[in-house]
Amino acid sequence: MESADVVKPPEPGRRARVTGPRPPSTVLPVQLLVLAKEPRPGHAKTRLVPALSAQQASEVARAALLDTLAAVAAVPVARRVLVLDGAPDRLPTAGFDVLAQSGGNLNARLAAAFCDSWAGTDRWAGTALPMLLVGMDTPQVTPALLTEAAGLLLCADGGAVLGCAEDGGWWSLGLLAPLPGAFDGVPMSTGATGAAQAARLVALGLRPARLPVLRDLDHVEDIAPIAADLAEDSALATLAVSLGLAPVPA
Repeated sequence: MESADVVKPPEPGRRARVTGPRPPSTVLPVQLLVLAKEPRPGHAKTRLVPALSAQQASEVARAALLDTLAAVAAVPVARRVLVLDGAPDRLPTAGFDVLAQSGGNLNARLAAAFCDSWAGTDRWAGTALPMLLVGMDTPQVTPALLTEAAGLLLCADGGAVLGCAEDGGWWSLGLLAPLPGAFDGVPMSTGATGAAQAARLVALGLRPARLPVLRDLDHVEDIAPIAADLAEDSALATLAVSLGLAPVPA
């Protein structure tokens, strides 16, 4: 979808359609979910240890989450949801509904995030709000990219959108409604996760439209390249410089 296109609110029982240039006030009838962990030592970004200390790893997690939340906050959607494992006390959650993550493995927590967000949504123009989920590992996402992803979800004939990661995982998944069994049997945190997730959606009758492939932040060597794609004053870019993981801007 071209950035000049707009997704208008769907009539009850109908998909949205692409029409013309988007006015600044357009609100997409989508809820944008962020699945995240509270950035505290020993709880988030533990794979960065021992290359970084547990405290430094938690600071990276916090910076990545702050940049993600800032991008999401700038997207013109009807609802924003932070689905959090932990306490939101020290996070900028204005404009977000905060839901607690369920227990269980990542498959179960992803399924619950979609179901819980769907159950808590308001009705918008007579239509329940489709859901676009991102994590906290791709802080380089931009409002423009997320806006286009939300619009693509509304227009996609295949009923879903999927953004895979360079390492074989996935960074975003959008569904028009909760899909029972969407994550059943999908191996998480492997080089085959993205392909397995796509195959699972297809097996359930969907044809996911593809979003751009992004690098996600799993290892110390991911920090500098991702920070380079962010504004110099972003949380992660600033932290990367302070930790000596990225050069000081000229």
